[in-house]
Amino acid sequence: MNQETDFQETPYFSASPNKRNDIELPSLRTISIWFLTLLFVLTLSVSEGQAQPPAPEPNEIGVHSHLQSLQRQIDELRSQQTLMNQSPNGPITSEDDDYDSDLPSPLSNDPANGNKYPTARLTGFFQADAVWFHQDTGNIQAVGDLQDGADFRRARLAATGDAWENVGYMLEMDFAFPGRPSFMDVWLEVREALGTNTVRIGQYRQPFGMDGLTSVKELTFLERALPFAFLPFRQIGAMTFGHSEDEQSTWALSGFRFPTDTYGGNVGDSGGYGLATRLTHLLIDNGDGNGLLHIGGGYSFGNPANNLLQYRNQPEIFVSETGGAAQVPVGVPTFVPPFVNTGLIPTQNFNLFNAELAYAIGSFYAQSEVLYSHVRQRNGQTNSFSGAYAQFGYFLTGESRAYNRKGGVFGRVVPLDPYNRDGGCGAWEVAGRWSYIDLNDKDIQGGRLTDLTFGLNWYLNQYTKFQFNYIHAFLNSSPAVNGPVVNNSNADILAVRAQVDF
Repeated sequence: MNQETDFQETPYFSASPNKRNDIELPSLRTISIWFLTLLFVLTLSVSEGQAQPPAPEPNEIGVHSHLQSLQRQIDELRSQQTLMNQSPNGPITSEDDDYDSDLPSPLSNDPANGNKYPTARLTGFFQADAVWFHQDTGNIQAVGDLQDGADFRRARLAATGDAWENVGYMLEMDFAFPGRPSFMDVWLEVREALGTNTVRIGQYRQPFGMDGLTSVKELTFLERALPFAFLPFRQIGAMTFGHSEDEQSTWALSGFRFPTDTYGGNVGDSGGYGLATRLTHLLIDNGDGNGLLHIGGGYSFGNPANNLLQYRNQPEIFVSETGGAAQVPVGVPTFVPPFVNTGLIPTQNFNLFNAELAYAIGSFYAQSEVLYSHVRQRNGQTNSFSGAYAQFGYFLTGESRAYNRKGGVFGRVVPLDPYNRDGGCGAWEVAGRWSYIDLNDKDIQGGRLTDLTFGLNWYLNQYTKFQFNYIHAFLNSSPAVNGPVVNNSNADILAVRAQVDF
């Protein structure tokens, strides 16, 4: 169902708008009057003196020193006044540095708090991958002879900001995903629309699964785990979400059209609707690095508008070439094909369930999920598919993985000693994951796949990182849609990634 083996990802929560403090500046007029008065007195005394005045008396030295001090104050005030005139929202503070200085002037004002809207800032990131494959004979027979390669896995630009005090928006495009460019997060939200909850409308990640809602910029591994194939992920719809006052619990409920294409469109009057919901709670919360225990669960229902459903996934890696025959040798796969694939299933509806568990203490953290899909075909037959994963990470340099309490997911890694011109080692992390997906049931033989992954990550700073993944893929049975089923084949995959976001 999910053709996109990732994805950003902006969490389904949003932060409140920045608050700015007014800075009271001394009056330029008052200082100028004092300055002119002292200058006038000094001029009179100098004019009555000789052409070659004697060495200044101590009191004259004090006058000169005082005048120089006043001049410095005036220069500083003029500089601050210039900055105020250049900034549409008042004095520039450390919080304002997040916004782009080349934005157009505000189009409207909110008289309630003096802020000017709309606001906007540019954000984005890219991920450049290099991948190497080694397959046994059975794996080549099952999925084809995979080729080494390099690719931009994701390359995104987004504009985000506030249209009003309680109205936010995001428009994000991806220039690497098929569609080029493709819609990603495209939505508006109204904060505190239903009590303290936020309402979001547009295309966004559906509230289902801890792995799916973790930002793609903050994933421990290059891709999400195998059960990600079950998620409805990005669809066009409306959602409300929020969290408890103590940020121990989160909730979300979404209704959407299904399935949505890469440009956010969906048509059809034979169904075409879905819903997703998620609840999380912290059973233990001693603060980041001091111990926390997360539990959560989700449910999703869908009635496809095209009466079709398909589950498939690659072995947690993806590289492709879209240049055509002019650049790709004859008979060579142009992308990593799905190792498991149900093919198109004539579907009446599906029900999807998941359970989440995560734990963190000190430099160690772990998370796991179990997913189960119940599919009702149009002929009345039902099929059941399942998947699960468990992963961990440990920081060799002493960092702790932050937990985002408003989103119910792990957050960004911030190195204790960032790598820079003066030294610094950054943050080093080792990680491991087991993941599994079973797409075999009755007449649907989509295959079974198990991945074991080892990861090594170097975070130069909180915006730049390099990742290395070694993946051993056990293809227990290949998908029947590829031809005769091949049992018990293996592939080894090495991959590196360079990532920067801003």
